[in-house]
Amino acid sequence: MDVNGPWAGAGGTGTPGVGGRGVLEGAFALLEAVERATEAGLTALSSECGLPKTTAYRLLEQLVALGAVERRGTGYRMGHRMFRLGHSWQPYPGLRAAARGPARQLVRATGTTVGVAVLRSGRTMVLDWTPGEAGEALGSLREGMTWPWFTAAGKVLVAQARPGLPLGPLPTAWRQQAATIRDRGVAFDREELAEGVCCVAVPLYGAGHVPVAALCVLTDPAHHLERLGEVARGTGHAISAALRGR
Repeated sequence: MDVNGPWAGAGGTGTPGVGGRGVLEGAFALLEAVERATEAGLTALSSECGLPKTTAYRLLEQLVALGAVERRGTGYRMGHRMFRLGHSWQPYPGLRAAARGPARQLVRATGTTVGVAVLRSGRTMVLDWTPGEAGEALGSLREGMTWPWFTAAGKVLVAQARPGLPLGPLPTAWRQQAATIRDRGVAFDREELAEGVCCVAVPLYGAGHVPVAALCVLTDPAHHLERLGEVARGTGHAISAALRGR
């Protein structure tokens, strides 16, 4: 099997300086750099990824040919193929479909921004967002975005997770906090990550009563978070029931 595959350059010699598994690592590093920058030029992308410009150029042009990246002038941005592939991923079968309707109803009822998040590589990752009245203040939110695990969504998932997650040393008070979260079925973020933004999160369960994601409700500090938590729990129960096929 040719480890260079479609990455082979003119004459089939491959990309200089990147071979075998390194080709894929270089390509994914460039994709992640493009995603972070939204749009960037060759020099900035090669520098951020630690790749020679000639190597980065060849990889980027191959990604352009595959539709994974688009070229606009001298800049590169994410391509349509990555958009399609990314939107087909979900951590549990039917999660997006089960959450979509109840999340929109919750937005209409509360005016808040409602999302679904998961834990990946020890961080909280956004899967879906439905903006509410505070949408402009939260305009930087986008699918695939990640934060440290100790968001409200991360807390509610870590509290029920098996040991061994890549989280690093946990605060000494975490054991008691996790027990409270499990008992109440809700976690809070009171401007811990961003000034002026609070969050309530509840777990979403799949088969076997295993949490597969978290429903998170973002709002401003003026909201009564405990009351919002009660409403979020009701929506979470509806989504979980749909996931279990009821």
